[in-house]
Amino acid sequence: MYFAYLDIGIEILFLFFVIALLYGSVGFGGGSSYLAILSLFGIDYLLLRSTALLCNITVVSGSSLLYWQKGFFKWKKIGTTVLLSIPMAYLGGRMQIDEKLFFIVLGFVLIIAALFMLLQQKIYQTKTNFNFLKISYLFNMIIGGAIGFLSGLIGIGGGIFLAPVLYLLKWDSPKIIAATAAFFILVNSIAGLIGQLANPNFYLDVAFVIPLVLTVFIGGQIGVRLGAGPFKPQLIKILTAILVAFVGIRILIKYSLIN
Repeated sequence: MYFAYLDIGIEILFLFFVIALLYGSVGFGGGSSYLAILSLFGIDYLLLRSTALLCNITVVSGSSLLYWQKGFFKWKKIGTTVLLSIPMAYLGGRMQIDEKLFFIVLGFVLIIAALFMLLQQKIYQTKTNFNFLKISYLFNMIIGGAIGFLSGLIGIGGGIFLAPVLYLLKWDSPKIIAATAAFFILVNSIAGLIGQLANPNFYLDVAFVIPLVLTVFIGGQIGVRLGAGPFKPQLIKILTAILVAFVGIRILIKYSLIN
């Protein structure tokens, strides 16, 4: 299938590289943006979820390792957050969903993800001092489970939703939240992909996916290292949010008009 997309392959590779670099710098995988780009280029919807999740895993593996080495993992908090998210992401990935319903859900998810990106930008600019609130482990599990199911169903890691919620709740310091989001994305992406493997409609085009995985690996590794320095790509994040919202609206318009 990759050869069928060869004329747009270079554009996709470049966009995936930029997304991986950007998201890798803040500990995210970029699943929502990968889905937006692939949808924009008209890639088969059965290929969208598996491709986005594999790229997610590739990028956040490096982020998670770096955060773990720096001691930013609070395992008790992380454990309760992913306890339900992992099986729920598996169930979401395993669900069969027809093309129209998938794109309608995806359209809404992309628009919400864009709003969360902009919200997170606002939080980064205003939240300088954190007086942590004590959040119950049960609440962590509920939030994690809900985001996990959506992640597996659509093909994202869920960090783009989790991180702003944790910031608003004053859950912990920015670095701890970023580390938690990275690990959350990693395990949910793996669980969602395993769920997809059990789905009769699972589809993966190796020739198409391998160049993308290699591209996001390079971009993600660069991004992870830039994230430790003064790299603050605020404008690019805002433009990414606008792109994701545009694709989401375009998808909803297209598929809401199809009977």
